[in-house]
Amino acid sequence: MNCPPSGAATPAPVTLVGCGPGAADLLTLRALRAIEAADALVYDNLIGDDVLHFARADAERIYVGKRASRHTLPQEEINALLVRLAREGKRTARLKGGDPFIFGRGGEEMDALRAAGIAVDIIPGVTAAAACAAAAGIPLTHRDEARSLVLTTGHGKPGAQEPDWAALARPGQTIAFYMGVANAGEIARELLAHGMAGSMPVAIIERGATPAQRIHAATLATLTARIAERAIKAPALLLVGEVAARAADTGASDTATSPAA
Repeated sequence: MNCPPSGAATPAPVTLVGCGPGAADLLTLRALRAIEAADALVYDNLIGDDVLHFARADAERIYVGKRASRHTLPQEEINALLVRLAREGKRTARLKGGDPFIFGRGGEEMDALRAAGIAVDIIPGVTAAAACAAAAGIPLTHRDEARSLVLTTGHGKPGAQEPDWAALARPGQTIAFYMGVANAGEIARELLAHGMAGSMPVAIIERGATPAQRIHAATLATLTARIAERAIKAPALLLVGEVAARAADTGASDTATSPAA
């Protein structure tokens, strides 16, 4: 058992908090309590002021957001920051959009903290696939159309293994592509090349389950054109599958406001 040096303060625990898709009223009670109790909050791009509003006035706020190849801090430095705050005795809430363990790098941060001898608590959050689909009225599974659900990323780590496109193109499932807008062209080409029909419905959901939500209906064949004509920006989720035909297109509305890139 590793013990801190004599005279050293015991590190405070770090809580990895899933904050859901961005709307404050989709926070869990556990997430709310962790935010209220934190001495320091380390938060991502998807955490808005309505969530940060619940923090104490004297709590330290540190932004470490990531947007398509633009990172405030590299992941290794975020890990080191969390370790430092814990060793300073600060109860730290690491706020993440969605769920910490679904494309949130929560596993990497947990590993780094545990390796440093720091206790970690995990608070699950409503992940984007569930939140965006529900807000858009799209069932991710359906007995007649989708017997399985695949969560995958449209933006892999440099040098990572290619997705199993043949498996993704199988019928009878729904595919949720996180961070897929930038690589939508490749996603469409590969699925078409592996046998998926160009008429397969696709729903593109920007800022899902928030007041800024826009829903765009497309097909695999029209996906890239729709993204271009609507100037669709991240954060957005791509849902591919027969269930996506239920998407009610709201993106062309004159009152819709495109979120900032």
